[in-house]
This record gives sequence, C-alpha cells and structure tokens, in this order.
Amino acid sequence: MIASTGDAAGAAALVSCCRPDLALVDLHMPPSGGIRAIAAIRRTTPRVRVVAMSGSTDPAPALEALRAGAEGFLPKTSEPEELLPPLLAILDGWAVLPADLLRALLRPTRPAPIDLDSEECRLLRVIAAGRNTLDVAEELHVSERTVKRMTAALLRKLRVSNRAEAAAVAGQTGLLTE
Repeated sequence: MIASTGDAAGAAALVSCCRPDLALVDLHMPPSGGIRAIAAIRRTTPRVRVVAMSGSTDPAPALEALRAGAEGFLPKTSEPEELLPPLLAILDGWAVLPADLLRALLRPTRPAPIDLDSEECRLLRVIAAGRNTLDVAEELHVSERTVKRMTAALLRKLRVSNRAEAAAVAGQTGLLTE
C-alpha cells in the first residue's frame, strides 16, 4: 500500500492507520515539520522504518532526523533507481547515510564561538549558578520582568530552550571561566 500526506500533523496518524514497512519523511514538510513527524511516527508506530529526505546539503537537519528516530537519510536529489538499494538495506535493518553526510557527521567539531556582551555573560553565570528569577533580579539590580526578558533573549542567542541547556552550553564553550 502507498499513501501520502502533505503535513506533519497527519503523518503519524497515516502511518499508524496504514502500518507500512517504511515511511519516507520530507524534512521540509509543512508545519510542524519533518523532525516532529519522525518523532511522532516513532512514538505511535515504533516498528515502522523511517527514512528522512531533504534537498538541503546542510547536515544539521539530517542529524536531527536521526536523533528523532529515522533509520536513514537520503537526498531528494537522488535518482529513482539509486533509491532502491538503500531502501532495501533499511528494510533489512541497516542505517543508511550518503558518504558525504557521514564524513561531515564524523568530522570533529568545536562548539561555535558565542559572542556575548558583559551583561549577558554576567546573566549566564548567575543562571548557571542555579539562581531563581528573584535572586537574579536582586543581584543584577533589575526587576523580575527584566530578568525574564533578558533570559529569554539570552536563550534565543544561545539557541537553547531552557536555563539548564544554557548552563550546559556555557560550560562546554568555556563561557563560565572567562
């Protein structure tokens, strides 16, 4: 059986209903996106093999897809006859990645430098120390609302979603020792 859906929200429901052996997921599908679709498929139908596909050469989305539970990644630029062997390998239980993506993922990486001003560094140090919003406000001599605004801006700049992740980034990149 072959079925398709145009959005991420319907992907998990479709896979759960149809129970295919293999699901191809476009990482750039309409909201909420292919990564969430993969995670949802993995939760609802864990035995289905998931292959992420993208036309982008950026390895980051492919890595996110693998972390979300995809067994493989294939470029959308592949010729149709080039797709059959990797898809069969995935059905046999193998993980499949294009060679250039595998090399990019295995290349040693350094955390990207993060350019913070002195106020942001001070805020990050206080957050990393585990202080709550009221304590941070008192230490920085600002309102709690200002602390929340500053913290939200700092989290965006660090590309993290919470204070614990910000503290981890600070420790990994050496921002706490400067």
